Amino acid sequence: MKDLFKPRQQSGELRKKSSEPAVANKKDVRAFLDKVAKMPKTSGDARMLFALDATASRQPTWDVAMQLQTEMFVATQSLGGLHLQLCYFRGFGEFFTSDWQNNGDELVRIMSRMHCEAGATQIEKLLQHAISENERVRIKCLVYIGDAMEENIDRLAHLAGKLGILNVPVFVFQEGSDSIARQAFLEISRLSGGAYSQFDHASAAQLKELLQAVAIYTAGGLKALQDFSKQSGKAVKLLEQQLKS
Repeated sequence: MKDLFKPRQQSGELRKKSSEPAVANKKDVRAFLDKVAKMPKTSGDARMLFALDATASRQPTWDVAMQLQTEMFVATQSLGGLHLQLCYFRGFGEFFTSDWQNNGDELVRIMSRMHCEAGATQIEKLLQHAISENERVRIKCLVYIGDAMEENIDRLAHLAGKLGILNVPVFVFQEGSDSIARQAFLEISRLSGGAYSQFDHASAAQLKELLQAVAIYTAGGLKALQDFSKQSGKAVKLLEQQLKS
């Protein structure tokens, strides 16, 4: 188990974020969520926890992740949208959770102040939060995007199993190819009844499609995902197969 606690190397100086993508995200999110708020709900009160590793190594793809998140909302428009809670961890033990949101202005405010800071992963805290939050209000799924794991895999597996019993699947999208993270992420998704996929800097389009698929599944169920899968790439079909197995 010693290797599981091996710290990853942090990047050096963090690059400054461009303000242009953030402005585009604000307009997209506000316009979409304001429209969703006026729509009749076709699939009930669908709630998704959307969690991000916001430690230093994620900085190079942070703006991409924010844009993809916006497009995930758009993918669920015809299904009545989602209630979303944003979660992220970074720095020295900082763990942030928003209120449940379907208000464009408030979500934009939260997104615009997010940035990466060096620190260790807090996946255990995230899974425990999902369990606790599900006791208050029914959660359809947890989506997590990260690139590393620096914690006790047995503790993570135990919490993932609890989420499986609660029917809260975890969809894990791994950036990069860290083998320790892959082992942990596969177990978390398997034990919770979710799915796992990997992406890199060159496969942003694939991640976009996968996030759309998960959002559609959350809002409309397996049938809606199957319909989406018919017109999607191989990665979405593999995700659908994982959910069926």
